[in-house]
Amino acid sequence: MGEKIIELGDWIDPADFYGAGHANVDRLAGKFPGLKIVVRGGMMKLLGADGQIARFEERFGQLAAYYRKYGHISPEVVDQIFDVPAFSRPDRIAVPRKEEPGRTAEAEEAGEKEIIVFGNSGTVVRARTENQRRLVELYAANDLLFAVGPAGSGKTYTAIALAVRALKNREVRRIILTRPAVEAGEKLGFLPGDLKEKLDPYLQPLYDALHDMIPPKKLQDYLAEGIVQIAPLAYMRGRTLDNACVILDEAQNTILSQLKMFLTRMGRNAKFIVTGDATQVDLPNRQDSGLLPAIGLLRGIRGVGVVEFDKRDIVRHELVKEIVQAFDKQPAV
Repeated sequence: MGEKIIELGDWIDPADFYGAGHANVDRLAGKFPGLKIVVRGGMMKLLGADGQIARFEERFGQLAAYYRKYGHISPEVVDQIFDVPAFSRPDRIAVPRKEEPGRTAEAEEAGEKEIIVFGNSGTVVRARTENQRRLVELYAANDLLFAVGPAGSGKTYTAIALAVRALKNREVRRIILTRPAVEAGEKLGFLPGDLKEKLDPYLQPLYDALHDMIPPKKLQDYLAEGIVQIAPLAYMRGRTLDNACVILDEAQNTILSQLKMFLTRMGRNAKFIVTGDATQVDLPNRQDSGLLPAIGLLRGIRGVGVVEFDKRDIVRHELVKEIVQAFDKQPAV
């Protein structure tokens, strides 16, 4: 009688992996009636004959690789992996798809290439517009990216997806997300709570995106361990940011000296992405935004990429595009 402990790993959410009421675990147990499988948190304990444990572990590795790539498993996937001859790679397992009339094999392949990361419960985060795809392409070739354009065009969401993918693939050791704490009509001093509680509303959009892409328990662990950091821009001063994907959001609310401070934090093996909408400047006392001047200074430098989003990239409610167009017709005050 042998015994083996299998750890699921950082990027597997036990609740998703085990299934509702441990349905996937029960299905696995049915494939190996001679094994006793006990699950607890992120660990599986196997009790049984050494040969059966070895065969289970081999197929289980393929199942975990499938989950890591596609972000979910199903009873059909369990059956494919455990009932047919061994696969050498998880991408040789058929991925269940909804039938779409007229969808060609070329379209399927193009769709796979647009996928950035698999989020929670099998959610697919993909580049959905031409400029989102361009941002993904330029990320591979540049260490500093500027993504500018209107609200709802997916600038920040795509940038965070790229950061999560980089962390998942161990290309970086941490994700750092930052925003300037500039009021859009509200005053920090009148908000309740301590400094963190006052600042959290400004950072909430960043938390929202992360919650779509990282399992909740894992995200809490990453935040506690500093692997994922979310902080106001002022907290970046004096730091050197190595081995990180760093995103500055709402950069239109920085002046040029603040942008210089931020960009000079770049350390070894770092990727910086700066996002903003030059039409939504909330700086007090009519201060000039530094976003467009910074892009003008740095455009053309090797290693710096610029993506200019427009109304065609807006992926929120269909009315958002109409709202942006209507406000664009207003004369500048």
